[in-house]
Amino acid sequence: MSAADTRERGNRGRHRRAAPQRADAERPSASTLRSDLTASVVVFLVALPLCVGVAVASGVPAELGLVTGIVGGLVTGLLPGSSLQVSGPAAGLTVLVLEAVTDFGLGALGVFVLTAGVLQLAMGALRLGRWFRAISIAVVEGMLAGIGLVLIAGQLYAMADAKAPGSGPANLLGLPELIFRTARSPEAVTAFALGAATVVLMALWKHLPPKVRLVPAPLAAVALTTSVVALFALPVKRVDVQGLLGAIRPPSLDDLGHITDAGVVGAIGTVVAITLIASAESLFSAAAVDRLHSGPGTDYDKELMAQGAGNALCGALGALPMTAVIVRSAANVQAGARTKVSRVMHGVWLLLFAALVPAALGLIPVASLAGILIYSGWKLIPLKELGPLWREHRGEALILVATAIAIVATNMFEGVLAGLLLAVAKSAWETSHVQVHVDEGSDRNGPLRVVLSGNATFLRLPRILDTLEGLPKGRHIELDLLDLRHLDHACSTALTNWADRHNKGEGATRVLMPAA
Repeated sequence: MSAADTRERGNRGRHRRAAPQRADAERPSASTLRSDLTASVVVFLVALPLCVGVAVASGVPAELGLVTGIVGGLVTGLLPGSSLQVSGPAAGLTVLVLEAVTDFGLGALGVFVLTAGVLQLAMGALRLGRWFRAISIAVVEGMLAGIGLVLIAGQLYAMADAKAPGSGPANLLGLPELIFRTARSPEAVTAFALGAATVVLMALWKHLPPKVRLVPAPLAAVALTTSVVALFALPVKRVDVQGLLGAIRPPSLDDLGHITDAGVVGAIGTVVAITLIASAESLFSAAAVDRLHSGPGTDYDKELMAQGAGNALCGALGALPMTAVIVRSAANVQAGARTKVSRVMHGVWLLLFAALVPAALGLIPVASLAGILIYSGWKLIPLKELGPLWREHRGEALILVATAIAIVATNMFEGVLAGLLLAVAKSAWETSHVQVHVDEGSDRNGPLRVVLSGNATFLRLPRILDTLEGLPKGRHIELDLLDLRHLDHACSTALTNWADRHNKGEGATRVLMPAA
């Protein structure tokens, strides 16, 4: 058989194999649409109780959580960036939003979220999205752990139909009194039992048969507790319903006046915190979602702009800030979503629910939503990772714990800032290793040779000077700096001053400097 015949047979084989591929290429449109529609229903069922729960925990009308979920689906869902991750109100911003609403009022929330959205758009346009990947993972995990702790402490009050004192430390210190008051009130015990049952159900749901787990755990928990409350007419607090249009409150000039009166510095800190935390959480979520599927990866700058557009619209409507949420995104991928149609349709289902059956929200017990958020807060605390991290990277573990404690003790912005400063200080310390070697030589009367290698920075200056000042007086010193990879200005100045002082004594110093 000739080479031409072989090529011809190969070509015919390739044509025969290509035919089924062309047929498959024509079918995906229907199968992909079916997969996306199925996934959208799953995401809707996961998102519905979370949107409502996050809104109630944030101290805003429940409908505003649905508004943010709708915008996350219909607006952010249509924009380029990440095709499969789903955006909406997130438990990670609950504490920050509650602080903002408490300090500045509900009307100020729209101003803050709108400004944060514009900043995200600007950062995306300046191609700063990729730089969020440079944030220390220890700071991010510490931030989530701190949020989880504050969220749990606050929602324990809501689970007993009580009002939380306010700040993280106050909530923690008030827990003994909460236990005492709850034990004396049958109504509070009933509400707490509903919330506790929700937490247990959420924790055990993954161990139930697969057919049962077709219903998302948050929806099942809310449905069961709502049914129990309705069936036995239990005297517990339920979600306050205002109606979708009644809850929407665009920011006004009066809101700007209230913000100015309450404190401009605090307002700027709140906006910066919302911007950075929402951006970081969204982009870290995108990185996690990319690992769950084999499709196109995320364009971080476009995704940041998509989040910014969504937050700008949420702010204009007076709604909650949005982020990409890993729980909903993972549910979307695991349900078989293939394109962005699934996340857009989940926004459609949220809109239809809010428009057609808003009264259903009024049947949901607040204690059950608090239980869902307590479980979500617990999942934010990286307990399993902390042990291995302590054994392998003790400094990173300390940064994680310190960030979490700082958030609980102060607030979100100051806690994250403290964590970032610790991470920078740790990196500076670790990269400023310097070795100081003193060679006395064979001749006791000859010069002492002091060799410095590594990175000579101000952080290691005390050690260097201690070594030099401990050298014998009156000896000639040869200070060799040729092996230094980096010599900062502080070290250079200090070494020059030491050499001048030494030369004024009985000894002499020769400094070997690297070429500029």
